[in-house]
Amino acid sequence: MTVIAGRYRLLDVLAEGATGTVWRALDETNRHEVALKEFRAPTGLPADEVPLLYARREREARAAARVSHPSAVRILGVATEDGRPWVVTELVRGLSLAETLEAAGPLPPREAARVGAEVLGALRAAREAGAPHRGVEPRHVLLANDGRIVVTGFGTAPGDDPGPEADLRSVGALLDAAASAPSASLPRSDAWAGVLRAVVEDLLREDLGDTDRPDRALTADGAERELRRVATGDARTTGATAGDPGAAPRGGTSVSPEGDPAGRRGSGGGNAGSVEPGSGRRPRRARPPRRILVLLAGLIGALLIAGALTYHLVRGDERGAGPGPGGVTSTVPAGPGATDGAGGGPVRPRS
Repeated sequence: MTVIAGRYRLLDVLAEGATGTVWRALDETNRHEVALKEFRAPTGLPADEVPLLYARREREARAAARVSHPSAVRILGVATEDGRPWVVTELVRGLSLAETLEAAGPLPPREAARVGAEVLGALRAAREAGAPHRGVEPRHVLLANDGRIVVTGFGTAPGDDPGPEADLRSVGALLDAAASAPSASLPRSDAWAGVLRAVVEDLLREDLGDTDRPDRALTADGAERELRRVATGDARTTGATAGDPGAAPRGGTSVSPEGDPAGRRGSGGGNAGSVEPGSGRRPRRARPPRRILVLLAGLIGALLIAGALTYHLVRGDERGAGPGPGGVTSTVPAGPGATDGAGGGPVRPRS
């Protein structure tokens, strides 16, 4: 088997694209498996430009090695073989988001929001480290077997930075692909689909980041916060407007503690658990509908009346001369001078 830089033994191909091949390899210095990215020069590139391209790729990889985030793939180093850079990264076991969508279809809304939040967090960390992403796509996102969301493909040379708004739009497009499904295929009880759709629409707005419209400006921090709210099922009003944690998304969608948008309910308690847009106040505790209180009061009143009637009937039976409680004949005289049926003296209580 081929050994790269006298250290990495190639095992098998993990992925292949226009820019190169990703190999599973064994680091023979510590016997750990890693992923090894082999770069290829585009067909038709002049020979004198190939070394410049490889030098650029190496600079990008070394810059991306500074990115530190749980959802950013760890770059372990750069090896050189025959003048070409090979980027060494951690080996992430799992499927790409593209493979998952192709095999199983769209993700549930809350899972899609979790993916979006982790991807956006990784993109923000890369930008802070000076290695912004060129544009994340489903093939760049790995759904690891251990539950992690891992973004690959970091490293953009200076001058190629598309800007922070491009990060937000790429996450919006990613979520649009990851969660898009016909409305008939979504469970009616899943109220988070509409909430996530509102966040995605904000991420894809044409005036995203418009400094002339500060009320419409969307920050990466605000977008990540709203995605995490959807992912965790937070019942507070969800919106990604102007980075305000209390702001509602466009259309004023609010979510009740049961996870049902308030707009779906009828007039009986339809605003329970909602927050006025932009107020930032905590949601009010849901109150029971008035008709339930009336029914409870009526039931309690009926029980009290039935109890009173039963009490009077029992007391009336005890005062009669007929059989007493438990079927035992009464031994109490009916009144002064009462006698038994044989004409004898007054009846005495039996012992």
